[in-house]
Amino acid sequence: MRIISGKYKGRRITAPKKLPVRPTTDMAKESLFNILNNHYYFDEISVLDLFSGTGNISYEFASRGTEQITAVDQDYGCIRFINDTSDSFEMNIQIVKSDVFKFLEKTKQQHTIIFADPPYDFSIEDFLKIPELVFSNKLLEDDGVLIVEHSKHTDLSVVEHYAYSKSYGGNVFSFFEIATDK
Repeated sequence: MRIISGKYKGRRITAPKKLPVRPTTDMAKESLFNILNNHYYFDEISVLDLFSGTGNISYEFASRGTEQITAVDQDYGCIRFINDTSDSFEMNIQIVKSDVFKFLEKTKQQHTIIFADPPYDFSIEDFLKIPELVFSNKLLEDDGVLIVEHSKHTDLSVVEHYAYSKSYGGNVFSFFEIATDK
């Protein structure tokens, strides 16, 4: 994987093969950040990266100037890799070793962008728990967005707060927003 843009543009990051991860592809990541670039100033937002895995998404935000990033994963190897990589790049990423659902139940901190990349083989019930916990616990800022990455075989369009989806090959990003009265 590589960092697409920003201070560390073009830098390659190689994760150990033993990590239980499926990193977001560079093509999908570039498309996602093109969308986000049209809505946010990266140096003015806070990001929560759930099921962080290799930290791929967190590094991209950090490279683009985001200073408030929290990465959450329950795998010790992933946490250690994110810590070592963020230290080597001198990125300010707060790393939390926790079950994501337990973390979402306990945290009170709001974020502009919450990105979740759970295992594609999650049950639909587990996928549904993510937006349910984010919105019931008011973890998004008013102008914020929850983005859930999933396979094309998972449909989240019926979930409350669903706004739209973007597909890139077998990857889908579903966007969820706080409803506003217009």
